[in-house]
Amino acid sequence: MFLGGGQNYEQDILHNDLIELKKESIIEAVENNVVFLCICGGYQLMGKYYIAGNQKKIECLGAVNHWTISGEKRKTGNLIFSIEGLKQQPHGYVVGFENHSGNTYLGDGVSPLGKVIYGFGNNGEDGYEGARYKNVFCSYSHGSLLPKNPGLTDELISLALKRKYKEFVSLQPLEDHLETSAREILIKRFVGNKNQVNIPC
Repeated sequence: MFLGGGQNYEQDILHNDLIELKKESIIEAVENNVVFLCICGGYQLMGKYYIAGNQKKIECLGAVNHWTISGEKRKTGNLIFSIEGLKQQPHGYVVGFENHSGNTYLGDGVSPLGKVIYGFGNNGEDGYEGARYKNVFCSYSHGSLLPKNPGLTDELISLALKRKYKEFVSLQPLEDHLETSAREILIKRFVGNKNQVNIPC
């Protein structure tokens, strides 16, 4: 399942539909280990609530124990974070682009998706990006998250296949030299030697 973001107008339409018609079905799917990828506004909607700039508290799905508070400054720019155990070189680093004003905080039972290497992540304070609960993956990384990060894409597909087919073992690797080279160049450009990243160009 994919739940993306959008402008406030579209988000309002989605919000009403999800809360009024689909909330229980989504929570049931989450608890039954359906694989979800939730990006930005979709990430926020999966949580308990969102406090807007006017301090209005907006109910969300409550499928994952996190919440979001609107911030004064928008967090925009390239984002690099590491996911422990991700089979993607170098160091399980994931690259993306974030554009959000919300500050998200994780509650009990929820793990961060990754640790911020470059950028803001969840709130620009605690050094974490995204959320992980069961097979739900939440991130503020927009757009080309999956094509830029084939290791993460493989992880999502593998989890879905393992859930559906008990005998599933692994995917055959695809040629991803170009994607890997592009990601490594971006990491070197934005991180450089600050985190002792040794990446050949």
